[in-house]
Amino acid sequence: MDLEFGIDTFGDRTADADGELETHAAGVRHVVDLGVTAEQAGLNAFNVGEHHRDDYTVSAPEMVLAAIAARTQRIRLGTAVTVLSSDDPVRVHERFATLDALSSGRAEAVLGRGSFTESFPLFGYSLHDYEDLFEEKLELFAQLRTQQPLTWSGRHTQDLDDVTLYPPLEGGEPLRTWVAVGGSPQSVVRAARHDLPLMLAIIGGPSSRFAPFAQLYRDAREKFGHEGESRVGFHMIGHVAETDHAAFQQFAQPYLSHHARLGAERGWPRMTPQALRGELDHGLMAVGSPETVARKVARGIQDLGASRVSFKVQHGPIAHEHNRRSVELFGEKVVPLVKDMLAGS
Repeated sequence: MDLEFGIDTFGDRTADADGELETHAAGVRHVVDLGVTAEQAGLNAFNVGEHHRDDYTVSAPEMVLAAIAARTQRIRLGTAVTVLSSDDPVRVHERFATLDALSSGRAEAVLGRGSFTESFPLFGYSLHDYEDLFEEKLELFAQLRTQQPLTWSGRHTQDLDDVTLYPPLEGGEPLRTWVAVGGSPQSVVRAARHDLPLMLAIIGGPSSRFAPFAQLYRDAREKFGHEGESRVGFHMIGHVAETDHAAFQQFAQPYLSHHARLGAERGWPRMTPQALRGELDHGLMAVGSPETVARKVARGIQDLGASRVSFKVQHGPIAHEHNRRSVELFGEKVVPLVKDMLAGS
C-alpha cells in the first residue's frame, strides 16, 4: 500500500513579530495558506481540527477546507477531527459531500469523540451521554455512507424514513472516512467493526506503545470478516526547521505556554523544558531538522505498519512564518528522507 503523508492543524492562534497574539480571523487565513503550502510541498493530505474555544481559530473546518479546495488541485482535504458526538451525522455527511463536489473528489472525514468538550453544551448535548452519542452517531454515519436510501430509528438521533442525502458523491464510492482513536481498545474494535480506517492520535510516548492497538485493529477486522488491506494512520506532534537548535527555539516556549494553559484547566502536571526534552528523546514527538524528524516518522511507520502519517503543526503561538516553513520542510525534505530510510531498512 502506498504511503500517504499529511499535515494536521488545529489552527492555533499565532503570534506576530512583536509576540502579540494575532486575531482569530488572521489565524483562519493562515490555515488556508498552510493548506496551499502543503500541496505545493508535495504532500498528500491536509486536515483541520474543530474547536470552540479561544486558543484555536477554526470552529467550522469544512468551510476552511472549501477555501483551500478552491486554491488547490490535488491534495486530499479532511478534518482532525470532526466531533461527531455533538454534531448531526446527516448534516456532517452533507457538508463533506459538498466539499467533495467542490474539490472534485478530494474530501475525507476523520471522525472522533474529541478531546475537548466545549461543543457538547454549546450544541445542547449532555456529557453523561458522551460514549452513547458517539456509538450511535457513528453507526448512523456508517450506514449513510453505504445504504442510501436509509430508514433509521435512534435514541440520540432523529428517525429517517427512506431518506437519500444530497448532493450524492460524484464518483459513486462511499465518502472516505477515518475513525480517530486516542488509545481505547473498545474504540479500536468499533472502527474495525465498521470497516473504517483507523487513525491513532499519538500525543505522547513512543509509537511502539500504540503497536498493540494497530494489531488489535487488524485482528478485529479479520474476525469481522472484512476483506482488503487494513489502513492504519497516526497523528504525531512535531515541528521542522533547518537545524535541531532552531526547531527547538521556535517550538519550545509556545508549546510549553500552551500546555500550561490547557494543563491548568485539566489538572495536568506542569511540563518543564527538561520534561519536554525527555519527550523528544524518548517519545514520537519530532522537533528538529529534517533528518531528526524523518527518523521519528520512519520509526512510527515501522512500529505501526502505517500507511498514513499526519504531522501536526501549529502548537501554541508559533509565528506563522515558522509554521509555514515547517510544512515546506516536511514535504520537501522529511518525506523523501523517510522513503529512503524505509527503502534501506
